[in-house]
Amino acid sequence: MTDEIKTPWIETPLVRSTNLSRAAGCNIFLKLENTQPSGSFKSRGIGYYIVCKLKALRKERNDPSAKGHFYSSSGANAGLACIHTANLFGCKTTIVTPISTSAFLRAKQRQAGAVEVIRYGNTWQEADDYLRETVMMKPGTTDETRIYVPPFDAPELWQGNSTMMHEIVRQLGEATSHYPMNTGPERNGSTATELTPKIDAVICSVGGGSMFCGLMQAIEELHLKDRTQVITVEADGVDSLAQSVAKRERITLSRIGSLATSLGARRVAQRAFEYGLERHVRTVVLPDAEAIQACRRFADEEHYLVELACSVCPALCYNGKLPDLIAGFNQNTTVVIVVCGGSNISFEMMEQYMASLS
Repeated sequence: MTDEIKTPWIETPLVRSTNLSRAAGCNIFLKLENTQPSGSFKSRGIGYYIVCKLKALRKERNDPSAKGHFYSSSGANAGLACIHTANLFGCKTTIVTPISTSAFLRAKQRQAGAVEVIRYGNTWQEADDYLRETVMMKPGTTDETRIYVPPFDAPELWQGNSTMMHEIVRQLGEATSHYPMNTGPERNGSTATELTPKIDAVICSVGGGSMFCGLMQAIEELHLKDRTQVITVEADGVDSLAQSVAKRERITLSRIGSLATSLGARRVAQRAFEYGLERHVRTVVLPDAEAIQACRRFADEEHYLVELACSVCPALCYNGKLPDLIAGFNQNTTVVIVVCGGSNISFEMMEQYMASLS
């Protein structure tokens, strides 16, 4: 980043959860991406993408105040991140959402400041095609440059999201000093890798794969591939990564079959599929029922209300599956869960989900 352009995301807290640590039988830390300006980790990747495009536009025009009109096809968190970032630079946004996007979330996008929120198509892909082939092709009334913002499949998104893992590594050493915890024997050595705080696993949700790609990119940059597992979690019915990894080919889901619609990419990014095949990655699929129960318990115990696309991650602490997923699991194991956030949830929606279980 340069001084003339703002950074549209913040450094988020890393905190140890006593309740989750007790439930899991190890040290559980939470990376609170739900505290980002847009309410989710998307502030990083979408924010970085928009900054890159805006800087390029200003350089091309030789105008430090040039503005673009940003277009996103996400009915979920990427759309909100696009709006919040564009607002920061005084730019306009147009959002196209699938018809299935809740009225609750569409209202949030309008309130956040989108110029227009359009409903079209039964899937994200149909909404995206309509955005690029129709909406962005309409004759304009201004000379603002139109800029497409992909929700998950672009190197700039992964670069922005990689900042999360760099923060985790930098924060963990200090964070452990604030909490009573088992840390195991001290390690000797003088290399940068040996001096890096011990992180046995990082748990993240996967939709299209932008957060996963960012984490994996950073783990490579930090030389942690031999020390840190990455556990990806999807809901049954939106498990395009897990199915792709199992079949060793990138598949396309025939439909979205989960209430965790923010994970509803029918096909993950090619780079996410490639990362999913690496030996330090484990893919997990959980039913909606576990995501719903975890949503409620996480709200009760941690006092954070997150959508189902996020609650699938702490569900792994509640259901006792972590020992089978992490090599050498014991009470000293350190796990970081990305609380990716999400705005598609309210107390009323959570109670409706809970009622559906009875």
